[in-house]
Amino acid sequence: MPYPIENKLVIAVASSALFNLIESDSVFKTQGESIYREYQENRLDIPFEKGVAFPFIKRLLSLNQSFPEEQPIEVVLLSRNSPETGLRVFRSIQSYGLNISRAYFSSGQNNFQYLPAFNASLFLSANSNDTRSAIENGFAAGTVLNKVVVDDDDDMELRIGFDFDGVLADDASEQVYKKANGNMNEYFEHEKEHAADPLAKGPIGNLLQKISFFQKMEKKRAKADPAYRRVLKTAIITARNAPAHERVITTLKNWEVEVDDAFFLGGIDKARVLNILKPHIFFDDQMVHLNHIDKIPAAVSYTHLRAHETRRH
Repeated sequence: MPYPIENKLVIAVASSALFNLIESDSVFKTQGESIYREYQENRLDIPFEKGVAFPFIKRLLSLNQSFPEEQPIEVVLLSRNSPETGLRVFRSIQSYGLNISRAYFSSGQNNFQYLPAFNASLFLSANSNDTRSAIENGFAAGTVLNKVVVDDDDDMELRIGFDFDGVLADDASEQVYKKANGNMNEYFEHEKEHAADPLAKGPIGNLLQKISFFQKMEKKRAKADPAYRRVLKTAIITARNAPAHERVITTLKNWEVEVDDAFFLGGIDKARVLNILKPHIFFDDQMVHLNHIDKIPAAVSYTHLRAHETRRH
Protein backbone atom coordinates (compact mmCIF):
# COMPACT_ATOMS: atom_id res chain seq x y z
CA MET A 1 0.00 0.00 0.00
CA PRO A 2 1.25 3.55 -0.68
CA TYR A 3 2.47 5.80 2.08
CA PRO A 4 -0.44 7.80 3.55
CA ILE A 5 -0.95 11.08 1.74
CA GLU A 6 -0.67 14.32 3.69
CA ASN A 7 -4.38 15.08 3.76
CA LYS A 8 -5.26 11.74 5.34
CA LEU A 9 -6.25 11.74 8.98
CA VAL A 10 -3.92 9.30 10.74
CA ILE A 11 -4.47 8.37 14.38
CA ALA A 12 -1.92 6.32 16.30
CA VAL A 13 -3.44 4.21 19.05
CA ALA A 14 -1.69 2.14 21.69
CA SER A 15 -2.85 -1.43 22.16
CA SER A 16 -3.60 -0.44 25.79
CA ALA A 17 -6.22 2.05 24.54
CA LEU A 18 -7.72 -0.08 21.80
CA PHE A 19 -8.09 -3.20 23.95
CA ASN A 20 -8.50 -4.05 27.61
CA LEU A 21 -5.05 -5.32 28.58
CA ILE A 22 -5.43 -5.08 32.35
CA GLU A 23 -5.30 -8.84 32.88
CA SER A 24 -2.34 -9.27 30.52
CA ASP A 25 -0.43 -6.45 32.19
CA SER A 26 -1.05 -8.04 35.56
CA VAL A 27 0.44 -11.34 34.35
CA PHE A 28 3.51 -9.53 33.03
CA LYS A 29 4.05 -7.54 36.22
CA THR A 30 3.45 -10.38 38.69
CA GLN A 31 4.82 -13.42 36.83
CA GLY A 32 7.45 -12.05 34.48
CA GLU A 33 8.12 -12.03 30.75
CA SER A 34 8.49 -15.79 30.24
CA ILE A 35 5.07 -16.61 31.73
CA TYR A 36 3.61 -13.61 29.90
CA ARG A 37 4.80 -14.97 26.55
CA GLU A 38 3.33 -18.38 27.32
CA TYR A 39 0.08 -16.73 28.49
CA GLN A 40 -0.34 -14.88 25.17
CA GLU A 41 0.65 -17.87 23.02
CA ASN A 42 -2.00 -20.01 24.72
CA ARG A 43 -4.64 -17.35 23.97
CA LEU A 44 -3.69 -16.32 20.44
CA ASP A 45 -7.18 -16.95 19.09
CA ILE A 46 -9.01 -15.39 22.05
CA PRO A 47 -9.68 -11.75 21.15
CA PHE A 48 -8.93 -9.12 23.76
CA GLU A 49 -11.96 -7.31 25.17
CA LYS A 50 -12.67 -3.89 23.72
CA GLY A 51 -10.75 -0.99 25.24
CA VAL A 52 -12.02 2.49 26.01
CA ALA A 53 -10.87 3.91 22.64
CA PHE A 54 -12.42 1.06 20.63
CA PRO A 55 -15.83 2.71 19.91
CA PHE A 56 -14.08 5.87 18.68
CA ILE A 57 -11.59 4.00 16.48
CA LYS A 58 -14.23 1.70 14.99
CA ARG A 59 -16.48 4.58 13.95
CA LEU A 60 -13.59 6.66 12.69
CA LEU A 61 -12.52 3.84 10.39
CA SER A 62 -16.09 3.51 9.11
CA LEU A 63 -15.57 6.76 7.20
CA ASN A 64 -13.49 4.76 4.73
CA GLN A 65 -16.66 2.86 3.80
CA SER A 66 -18.34 6.18 3.02
CA PHE A 67 -15.42 7.24 0.81
CA PRO A 68 -13.96 4.00 -0.62
CA GLU A 69 -11.90 5.76 -3.29
CA GLU A 70 -10.32 8.36 -1.00
CA GLN A 71 -9.85 6.08 2.05
CA PRO A 72 -9.33 9.25 4.15
CA ILE A 73 -8.76 7.59 7.54
CA GLU A 74 -5.88 5.49 8.75
CA VAL A 75 -5.21 4.05 12.20
CA VAL A 76 -1.74 2.87 13.18
CA LEU A 77 -1.16 0.56 16.13
CA LEU A 78 1.68 1.35 18.54
CA SER A 79 2.53 -1.37 21.05
CA ARG A 80 5.24 -1.93 23.62
CA ASN A 81 4.91 -5.67 22.99
CA SER A 82 7.52 -7.54 21.02
CA PRO A 83 6.45 -8.68 17.53
CA GLU A 84 5.92 -12.23 18.87
CA THR A 85 3.83 -11.31 21.90
CA GLY A 86 1.97 -8.71 19.84
CA LEU A 87 0.59 -11.38 17.54
CA ARG A 88 -2.55 -11.71 19.68
CA VAL A 89 -3.18 -7.97 19.31
CA PHE A 90 -3.27 -8.21 15.51
CA ARG A 91 -5.44 -11.32 15.63
CA SER A 92 -7.84 -9.39 17.85
CA ILE A 93 -7.88 -6.55 15.32
CA GLN A 94 -8.75 -9.03 12.58
CA SER A 95 -11.39 -10.69 14.75
CA TYR A 96 -13.21 -7.38 15.22
CA GLY A 97 -12.92 -6.53 11.52
CA LEU A 98 -10.90 -3.35 12.06
CA ASN A 99 -9.06 -2.10 8.99
CA ILE A 100 -5.69 -1.58 10.71
CA SER A 101 -2.67 -2.84 8.83
CA ARG A 102 0.23 -0.67 10.00
CA ALA A 103 1.90 -1.14 13.38
CA TYR A 104 5.06 -0.67 15.39
CA PHE A 105 6.01 -3.15 18.13
CA SER A 106 8.77 -1.63 20.25
CA SER A 107 9.64 -4.47 22.67
CA GLY A 108 9.16 -2.34 25.77
CA GLN A 109 10.78 0.84 24.45
CA ASN A 110 9.29 4.27 23.75
CA ASN A 111 7.48 4.45 20.44
CA PHE A 112 6.13 8.03 20.20
CA GLN A 113 9.23 9.21 18.28
CA TYR A 114 7.93 7.39 15.20
CA LEU A 115 4.67 9.32 15.04
CA PRO A 116 5.95 11.64 12.25
CA ALA A 117 6.98 8.59 10.20
CA PHE A 118 3.35 7.50 10.14
CA ASN A 119 2.06 11.06 9.56
CA ALA A 120 0.00 10.74 12.77
CA SER A 121 -2.03 13.72 13.99
CA LEU A 122 -2.74 12.21 17.42
CA PHE A 123 -1.48 9.47 19.73
CA LEU A 124 -3.93 7.82 22.15
CA SER A 125 -2.73 5.63 25.00
CA ALA A 126 -4.02 4.30 28.31
CA ASN A 127 -0.52 4.75 29.75
CA SER A 128 -0.18 8.29 31.14
CA ASN A 129 3.62 8.02 31.19
CA ASP A 130 3.68 7.33 27.44
CA THR A 131 1.30 10.21 26.84
CA ARG A 132 3.38 12.59 28.96
CA SER A 133 6.57 11.61 27.14
CA ALA A 134 4.96 12.20 23.77
CA ILE A 135 3.63 15.62 24.80
CA GLU A 136 6.96 16.67 26.28
CA ASN A 137 8.52 15.90 22.91
CA GLY A 138 6.03 18.07 21.04
CA PHE A 139 3.45 15.53 19.87
CA ALA A 140 -0.33 15.74 20.26
CA ALA A 141 -1.27 12.92 22.61
CA GLY A 142 -3.98 11.96 25.05
CA THR A 143 -4.55 9.51 27.87
CA VAL A 144 -7.81 7.62 27.61
CA LEU A 145 -9.30 6.99 31.03
CA ASN A 146 -10.07 3.41 31.94
CA LYS A 147 -13.83 2.89 32.21
CA VAL A 148 -16.29 0.12 31.38
CA VAL A 149 -16.88 0.14 27.64
CA VAL A 150 -20.39 -0.01 26.21
CA ASP A 151 -20.31 -0.09 22.42
CA ASP A 152 -23.76 0.27 20.82
CA ASP A 153 -23.51 -1.36 17.40
CA ASP A 154 -26.78 0.29 16.34
CA ASP A 155 -25.27 3.74 16.91
CA MET A 156 -23.18 4.45 13.81
CA GLU A 157 -22.69 8.17 14.49
CA LEU A 158 -19.25 9.33 15.67
CA ARG A 159 -19.55 12.19 18.17
CA ILE A 160 -16.36 14.06 19.09
CA GLY A 161 -16.26 16.74 21.78
CA PHE A 162 -13.57 19.35 22.39
CA ASP A 163 -12.70 21.84 25.07
CA PHE A 164 -11.47 25.09 23.46
CA ASP A 165 -8.75 27.10 25.25
CA GLY A 166 -5.52 25.19 25.71
CA VAL A 167 -6.88 22.30 23.62
CA LEU A 168 -8.09 23.47 20.19
CA ALA A 169 -6.67 26.97 20.62
CA ASP A 170 -3.55 28.08 22.47
CA ASP A 171 -3.72 29.41 26.01
CA ALA A 172 -3.25 33.13 25.20
CA SER A 173 -6.70 34.06 26.54
CA GLU A 174 -6.17 31.81 29.52
CA GLN A 175 -3.02 33.74 30.42
CA VAL A 176 -5.02 36.99 30.32
CA TYR A 177 -7.55 35.47 32.72
CA LYS A 178 -4.79 34.40 35.09
CA LYS A 179 -3.17 37.84 35.05
CA ALA A 180 -6.57 39.39 35.81
CA ASN A 181 -6.61 37.43 39.10
CA GLY A 182 -10.23 36.40 38.65
CA ASN A 183 -11.45 39.84 37.52
CA MET A 184 -14.00 38.68 34.96
CA ASN A 185 -14.78 42.21 33.76
CA GLU A 186 -11.15 42.71 32.83
CA TYR A 187 -11.05 39.38 31.05
CA PHE A 188 -14.30 40.04 29.17
CA GLU A 189 -13.10 43.49 28.10
CA HIS A 190 -9.95 41.95 26.68
CA GLU A 191 -11.88 39.30 24.76
CA LYS A 192 -14.35 41.88 23.41
CA GLU A 193 -11.45 44.05 22.29
CA HIS A 194 -9.86 41.08 20.51
CA ALA A 195 -13.08 39.46 19.30
CA ALA A 196 -11.94 39.84 15.67
CA ASP A 197 -8.47 38.40 16.37
CA PRO A 198 -8.26 34.64 15.86
CA LEU A 199 -6.30 32.59 18.36
CA ALA A 200 -3.41 30.36 17.33
CA LYS A 201 -3.89 26.61 17.24
CA GLY A 202 -3.44 24.62 20.41
CA PRO A 203 -2.33 20.98 20.87
CA ILE A 204 -5.05 19.48 18.67
CA GLY A 205 -6.17 22.39 16.52
CA ASN A 206 -4.77 20.61 13.46
CA LEU A 207 -6.78 17.50 14.36
CA LEU A 208 -10.06 19.42 14.34
CA GLN A 209 -9.09 21.06 11.05
CA LYS A 210 -8.63 17.66 9.42
CA ILE A 211 -11.85 16.32 10.94
CA SER A 212 -13.69 19.39 9.64
CA PHE A 213 -12.36 18.63 6.15
CA PHE A 214 -14.05 15.23 6.25
CA GLN A 215 -17.25 16.77 7.61
CA LYS A 216 -17.35 18.96 4.52
CA MET A 217 -16.90 15.83 2.40
CA GLU A 218 -19.86 14.26 4.19
CA LYS A 219 -22.04 17.33 3.73
CA LYS A 220 -21.25 17.36 0.03
CA ARG A 221 -22.18 13.70 -0.29
CA ALA A 222 -25.37 14.16 1.74
CA LYS A 223 -26.39 17.01 -0.57
CA ALA A 224 -25.91 14.76 -3.60
CA ASP A 225 -27.44 11.70 -1.93
CA PRO A 226 -30.32 12.47 0.50
CA ALA A 227 -30.25 8.85 1.70
CA TYR A 228 -26.69 9.21 3.00
CA ARG A 229 -26.40 9.33 6.79
CA ARG A 230 -23.55 11.44 8.08
CA VAL A 231 -21.14 9.76 10.48
CA LEU A 232 -19.24 12.68 12.01
CA LYS A 233 -20.63 15.12 14.55
CA THR A 234 -18.40 17.62 16.35
CA ALA A 235 -19.03 19.82 19.35
CA ILE A 236 -17.13 22.40 21.36
CA ILE A 237 -17.90 22.41 25.08
CA THR A 238 -16.24 25.38 26.76
CA ALA A 239 -16.56 27.33 30.00
CA ARG A 240 -16.53 30.54 27.95
CA ASN A 241 -19.76 32.50 27.76
CA ALA A 242 -20.91 35.74 26.15
CA PRO A 243 -19.28 38.09 25.32
CA ALA A 244 -16.13 35.89 25.20
CA HIS A 245 -17.85 33.49 22.79
CA GLU A 246 -17.26 35.71 19.74
CA ARG A 247 -13.54 35.00 19.69
CA VAL A 248 -14.24 31.27 19.44
CA ILE A 249 -16.37 31.81 16.35
CA THR A 250 -13.78 34.19 14.84
CA THR A 251 -11.06 31.62 15.39
CA LEU A 252 -13.03 28.78 13.78
CA LYS A 253 -13.82 30.91 10.75
CA ASN A 254 -10.15 31.83 10.39
CA TRP A 255 -9.22 28.14 10.46
CA GLU A 256 -12.01 27.40 7.95
CA VAL A 257 -13.40 24.91 10.44
CA GLU A 258 -17.05 23.96 10.90
CA VAL A 259 -18.50 22.32 14.01
CA ASP A 260 -22.04 21.09 14.50
CA ASP A 261 -22.57 22.27 18.08
CA ALA A 262 -20.98 24.82 20.39
CA PHE A 263 -21.80 25.02 24.10
CA PHE A 264 -20.79 28.19 25.97
CA LEU A 265 -21.40 27.07 29.53
CA GLY A 266 -20.15 29.94 31.67
CA GLY A 267 -18.97 27.57 34.40
CA ILE A 268 -21.79 25.00 34.27
CA ASP A 269 -20.49 21.47 34.92
CA LYS A 270 -19.58 20.02 31.51
CA ALA A 271 -20.87 16.61 32.60
CA ARG A 272 -24.43 17.99 32.36
CA VAL A 273 -23.96 18.47 28.60
CA LEU A 274 -21.80 15.42 27.99
CA ASN A 275 -24.42 13.21 29.63
CA ILE A 276 -26.86 14.17 26.87
CA LEU A 277 -24.43 14.53 23.96
CA LYS A 278 -22.75 11.16 24.72
CA PRO A 279 -19.56 11.80 22.73
CA HIS A 280 -17.42 8.81 21.89
CA ILE A 281 -14.39 10.86 22.82
CA PHE A 282 -13.99 14.20 24.59
CA PHE A 283 -10.75 16.18 24.63
CA ASP A 284 -9.93 18.26 27.70
CA ASP A 285 -6.63 19.28 29.28
CA GLN A 286 -7.84 19.32 32.90
CA MET A 287 -8.63 16.30 35.00
CA VAL A 288 -10.91 18.49 37.14
CA HIS A 289 -13.35 18.58 34.22
CA LEU A 290 -13.34 14.78 34.10
CA ASN A 291 -13.71 14.09 37.82
CA HIS A 292 -17.46 13.54 37.45
CA ILE A 293 -17.03 10.90 34.79
CA ASP A 294 -19.28 8.57 36.78
CA LYS A 295 -22.18 10.85 35.85
CA ILE A 296 -21.61 10.20 32.16
CA PRO A 297 -22.48 7.00 30.24
CA ALA A 298 -19.66 4.48 30.09
CA ALA A 299 -19.79 4.52 26.28
CA VAL A 300 -18.00 7.86 26.43
CA SER A 301 -14.21 7.84 26.09
CA TYR A 302 -12.21 10.66 27.64
CA THR A 303 -8.81 12.06 26.83
CA HIS A 304 -6.64 14.11 29.17
CA LEU A 305 -4.34 16.07 26.90
CA ARG A 306 -1.68 17.36 29.26
CA ALA A 307 -0.89 18.18 32.86
CA HIS A 308 -1.85 21.82 33.42
CA GLU A 309 -2.39 24.13 36.32
CA THR A 310 -5.98 24.90 37.27
CA ARG A 311 -7.68 27.24 34.85
CA ARG A 312 -11.19 28.36 34.02
CA HIS A 313 -11.57 27.61 30.31
